Amino acid sequence: ARLVGGRPEDTVFTSGGTEANNMVIHTALRYFRDSRGQGQAVPHVVTSNVEHDSIRLPLEQLAKERLAETTFVPVSPRSGRAEVDDVLAAVRPTTCLVTIMLANNETGVIMPVAELSQRIRGLNQRRVAEGLPRILVHTDAAQMIGKGRVDVQELGVDYLTVVGHKFYGPRIGTLYVRGPGTTTPLHPMFFGGGQERNFRPGTENTPMIAGLGKAAELVSRNWEAYEAHMRDVRDYLEARLEASFGKLRIRFNSQFTGSNRLCNTCNVSILGSGLHGRRVLSHCKTLLASVGAACHSEKGDRPSSILLSCGIPCDIAQNALRLSVGRDTTRADVDLVVQDLVQAVAQLGKDQAS
Repeated sequence: ARLVGGRPEDTVFTSGGTEANNMVIHTALRYFRDSRGQGQAVPHVVTSNVEHDSIRLPLEQLAKERLAETTFVPVSPRSGRAEVDDVLAAVRPTTCLVTIMLANNETGVIMPVAELSQRIRGLNQRRVAEGLPRILVHTDAAQMIGKGRVDVQELGVDYLTVVGHKFYGPRIGTLYVRGPGTTTPLHPMFFGGGQERNFRPGTENTPMIAGLGKAAELVSRNWEAYEAHMRDVRDYLEARLEASFGKLRIRFNSQFTGSNRLCNTCNVSILGSGLHGRRVLSHCKTLLASVGAACHSEKGDRPSSILLSCGIPCDIAQNALRLSVGRDTTRADVDLVVQDLVQAVAQLGKDQAS
């Protein structure tokens, strides 16, 4: 709770981020039905077109079943962000939830969630007067925690998803809810033994919860030092890549004008034919990385849909490498990785020429 500036009673433990995100969607739809009685209106959700699959896929499935409608707001190709005015323009009288990630998992771009929450608060005051349901606000903070400041009071959200393994904790999650069941609705997806105040029945995974608590304690104490270190090493990585390949042969896909990004993220394409991200990685001897979301590594040579949604051209997106640095990554590690990439690209060039 201290990790995100909330109260202990606002924390509900889950199996991970996927469950937490699904619980928010489930709750918003139930809240809409309860607030509208037995009317025929279909609940509406607003999100962005660069969300994690644990948001996108449930909403697409609900649309197929005609249980909800969703507007996927395109991010700006200039900023890589879901702009506040564009999100608000998508709101309808039937909108019950706005869910926008706090930081994107592939580009690292940080979304304007605090401003969005503030604007929705004002909108909700008018909606109440008009007899319309309140719009609930959720952010998936999986990528941000451990890499920057996260405070639910500053963000002003109703729900916030926390994922342990993203900040060196065990593979478990929590859902922050601003006053669960009182100030903010929360409806269980499971029914059983009554654990977690009946919001999430099922025997708690105590060892993992303890591990999550320790990881959260470390982040609460040290996040500024972690952030400064990762930013320094990431910036060094980008400088070394540019120096090794030349400015004309490198495209940084995570650098957007006027947008802040996570301290650890470098999404880069080495330009040229035959340099698809997976092919480059297959010729690396030291580097372990991904070409997109690490939890979706089965998509072959298809370029990342996230990068395409950000306006990155297809021929550049298919060459993308998603490089992330960590708390223990050093400049010496970066030198080894860049050297490895240089030899991999050189080998591919020889293979093409022969």
